[in-house]
Amino acid sequence: MRINRVRQNVLPVLAALIWGTAFVAQSVGADYVEPFTFNAARSAIAFLFLLALCLVRRKVQKGVVESATKSWKDLVVGGLCCGVAMTAAANLQQKGLETTTSGRAGFITALYIVIVPIIGIFMKKKAPKTLMISVPLAVAGLYCLCIKEDFSISEGDLYVFLCALCFSAHILFIDHFTQKVDGAELSCVQFLVMAVLSSIGMIATESPSLEALGMCLWPILYVGIFSSAVAYTLQILAQKDSDPTVVSLLLSLESVFATLAGAIILHDQMSGKEYLGCVLMLVAVVLAQLPEREKKAPQQV
Repeated sequence: MRINRVRQNVLPVLAALIWGTAFVAQSVGADYVEPFTFNAARSAIAFLFLLALCLVRRKVQKGVVESATKSWKDLVVGGLCCGVAMTAAANLQQKGLETTTSGRAGFITALYIVIVPIIGIFMKKKAPKTLMISVPLAVAGLYCLCIKEDFSISEGDLYVFLCALCFSAHILFIDHFTQKVDGAELSCVQFLVMAVLSSIGMIATESPSLEALGMCLWPILYVGIFSSAVAYTLQILAQKDSDPTVVSLLLSLESVFATLAGAIILHDQMSGKEYLGCVLMLVAVVLAQLPEREKKAPQQV
């Protein structure tokens, strides 16, 4: 019981910390290479790292601990679904970071915490009453954060918002497949899919160069190993048999870490209005995950 509680609380916070600081690395990488090139490189590194990890673990645990993957079909289908969703999300996010700050990108990405319950309504799932408060708050926060004086939204903000939609789908896919397959193996397959799809996009639309990749080698390595291989695997492991309310709430701390990292490392400057937007969005994502109070049964006289 204690181990499960540690897994449900510590792993999401570690993932959020890694993702938040990774916005800085991604912002630096966006200055040198285009989105598909960056994500093809990071996902290839993540796939190789996780492949080696899975092979070593299977060899060490052979005959001791059985893999959670019972069906290779579930692993392939799950990897494809998660990989496609993450490919779209990561490339939209990286494209957005070309013209928006890491702090703003972090908070807009955190909208997936609000979007997931909204998608649940269309899937005929019961929506919490707090959603009626959190959605308007999130919209107000997004307005303060992104809308400029001339009532325009920057192109980068729009890309990151679309990225939040794709990450919402990614979370729902993980919730579905994490009970059927091994978490590390699912993460490995999804990064293989992402590497292939991003490479196709890179070849079709971009002009990559080894010189540019070399200039942002360290950001790519950090995002590939830590943000991709480690953090996404932590997310999958944290979601397995866990309270989704607690895990999602802790993952939303990514936005806080992103803003702090952007301010400390990149010296990003945000106006008072933008900070107000950050506060409103943070309140919205917290409210969206609060459990409803159970109605007390009427006492019988």
